[in-house]
Amino acid sequence: MPAVTVENTLLLPRVAEPDPVTAQQRPVRRVTSAPQGFEGEGFPVYRAFAGVPARELDPFVHMDQMGEVEYAPGEPKGTAWHPHRGFETVTYMIDGRMEHQDSHGGGGTITDGATQWMTAGSGILHIEAPPEDLVVSGGLFHGVQLWVNLPRANKWNAPRYQSIEGPESALLSSPDGGALVRVIAGEVAGHAGPGSTFTPITLVHATVSPGARLVLPWRADFNALAYALSGRGTAGAERRPLDAHQMAVFGSGDTLTLEATDHPDSRTPALDVLILGGRPIREPVAHFGPFVMNTKAEVIQAVEDFERGRFGLEPAGRMPHTAPGEELA
Repeated sequence: MPAVTVENTLLLPRVAEPDPVTAQQRPVRRVTSAPQGFEGEGFPVYRAFAGVPARELDPFVHMDQMGEVEYAPGEPKGTAWHPHRGFETVTYMIDGRMEHQDSHGGGGTITDGATQWMTAGSGILHIEAPPEDLVVSGGLFHGVQLWVNLPRANKWNAPRYQSIEGPESALLSSPDGGALVRVIAGEVAGHAGPGSTFTPITLVHATVSPGARLVLPWRADFNALAYALSGRGTAGAERRPLDAHQMAVFGSGDTLTLEATDHPDSRTPALDVLILGGRPIREPVAHFGPFVMNTKAEVIQAVEDFERGRFGLEPAGRMPHTAPGEELA
């Protein structure tokens, strides 16, 4: 799991552990396991938010761990052209490569630690597919796609696209160097990530070495979620077990704790975890396929606008779009 790494974490800025006397540790409310499924043209995913109440996810709507899978030649798959409205899609590539193109001119290759941040806003068409040479050769594919809701006031904003290369993330270390922290968006201990968001959130990818502990300050007005991409460890000061493809949902407080086990499995010695949180929007959500709006009437309007071609045009020579009611990434 390369993403972005460094040879010596002790050379990075360090996140000081919050004062245990004044810090309020967030307890773990629940730990859930992600079921497997298939997305797009048939690539395997883990449904990270399955079993978590929507009120505890707000402002997030959906998250898939894509892979980790080793494709044989000819096997890599992506998505066909499809629409989005009313939220932001965040695609974070850990291993492998994915090409993005959209109807508003955004696009590029997402690879090893890079992030594509697409604000669908009032409506956009896009496609994500492996490059032709990767289809021919096969190879490792592993990433995450996250859907971040937009407040009612921003759902009709013009679409935009951000390409965030891996080295642009703020790289931090725990005090003893046992954890590498990549801040993709938001802020941790005064260190800001490059992602620009309409909804205030923090998105972090942490790699915790075997036996190491990571204690992070976390905004009290944000929710807090930790999803284990691989490895084995614990969540919270109470040390609730947290294994690969499991989600820890934290309660109230301003500090969260994660530890990696002293006895990891041989394939993934470190605990790799995606830590995310945001300020809840607390607005009604009407979610149908690729549309996340506030009311059923707005969803019906989105379907009609899509069918009338109001989301832009697909460039010539690419795959046809899918139906708007399908479950899409």
